[in-house]
Amino acid sequence: MSTAVTALEPKAIWKHFAALNAVPRPSKKEERVIAFMLNFGKELGLPVEKDDAGNVLIRKSATPGMEDRKTIVLQSHLDMVHQKNEGTAFDFETEGIRMKVDGDWVKAEGTTLGADNGLGVATIMAILAADDLEHPAIEALFTIDEETGMTGAFQLRPDWLQGQILLNLDTEEDDEIGVGCAGGIDVTGTRSYTEKANPGNTKSYRVKISGLSGGHSGMDIHKNLGNANKLMNTLLRSGGKFKMYLSSLQGGSLRNAIPRESVAEVAVDFTSGEIWKETLLQKAEALTKEFKDTDPHFLVEIDQIEEVEKIVDEEVQQSLLDALENLHNGVYTMSKAIPDLVETSNNIAKVMVMQGKIQVECLTRSSSEDGKAELVADLTAIFKYYGFNVATGGSYPGWNPNMNSPIVKVLEKTYTDLFSEKPHVAACHAGLECGIIGQQYPEMDMVSYGPTIKGAHSPDERVSISSVQKFWKLTKEVLVNIPGE
Repeated sequence: MSTAVTALEPKAIWKHFAALNAVPRPSKKEERVIAFMLNFGKELGLPVEKDDAGNVLIRKSATPGMEDRKTIVLQSHLDMVHQKNEGTAFDFETEGIRMKVDGDWVKAEGTTLGADNGLGVATIMAILAADDLEHPAIEALFTIDEETGMTGAFQLRPDWLQGQILLNLDTEEDDEIGVGCAGGIDVTGTRSYTEKANPGNTKSYRVKISGLSGGHSGMDIHKNLGNANKLMNTLLRSGGKFKMYLSSLQGGSLRNAIPRESVAEVAVDFTSGEIWKETLLQKAEALTKEFKDTDPHFLVEIDQIEEVEKIVDEEVQQSLLDALENLHNGVYTMSKAIPDLVETSNNIAKVMVMQGKIQVECLTRSSSEDGKAELVADLTAIFKYYGFNVATGGSYPGWNPNMNSPIVKVLEKTYTDLFSEKPHVAACHAGLECGIIGQQYPEMDMVSYGPTIKGAHSPDERVSISSVQKFWKLTKEVLVNIPGE
């Protein structure tokens, strides 16, 4: 456990964050963190429940004088995105996150930090453990698998919660009050191919893209960050006048992370190999200049390797490159109702070409169901035109803004009174669990807020120490100002 982190203020939050980050908690493998949370509640002597999905619910009674206030649900998710820098020796399955303090920021050493949504979890733990805070009756809801399917939220029973107000602690700017979010859907194109033998008289190369900034495929999609899968495709197509045979390709890892790395192995006609390499490096130099502001560490490496034995059928190879060229990536439409809000987007998150199988995985987000359907139809048409089978899944709804929400008004007034400035009340392009929970509990009044977190879903993830202090001050005051029944 990092003593530098646990010494930070507010200690009530940081000590729980450090304890939580010592527990491996990848999405879909949350058994250890579920046990950790159950034990935490039991040690406090509070009523603890776990549902069939693995969600954990801890109840705490109102403090004296607060019994007439509405019951609140404090909600955060237990899982975290696992990403690490190339060359970082770290096993997410067995190791706790190695944290460090850098000025006003807490970071991890070469991996994601887990501040998304670990700071929310730690804050709820601090409230549950406190004996000096005023608060109404609390239902602390810790959901599982938010990052790769929102399984926990989807499987919530409609009779489990009694709270009338939900505070979701998963927003990533400390001056923002979240009142809506995008929905999403997975779109996957697949096709098979017959591996052919390398025709011979070739040189083989490994083309590697690394050092891209990456980031959250919702919150960062408008930043025009480099997408490793699109950039690799641009590089390979730039050598199109030479005879090139694709052997394998692997780019990206998670649907909700903008891909940072991609590796391709190819064979090139022997007499053209070095000219082909120089052509790609010239294109790489142009791309490096194009992305110098958003991706200053963007790196392309091309090295000769032992001859590859198998290659992709040439017709299939061309269809793949054409499909990736035409599939939309990035912002698709902006909201007409809310200024500067991305309405619909797509992230070409993962591309795999290996052993006779091609798979291209996308995550499409939209705050409009019509917009989501339109982009899915567009992606589907392109996939099918180039001979791919298409599957969709994991669809989840958006959260429609309610600008007249009573709890939003409480947050807005409390924030203004505390900090002498108005907060930014807005919807976001990320996927929050509020929309799904709202399907099961349509009468629940909901809001989302949190501390400032940058670089979520990437090894650059960091959380502002001063913003956690601000967030804690706001949260304590909000608890006191929860309205009565």
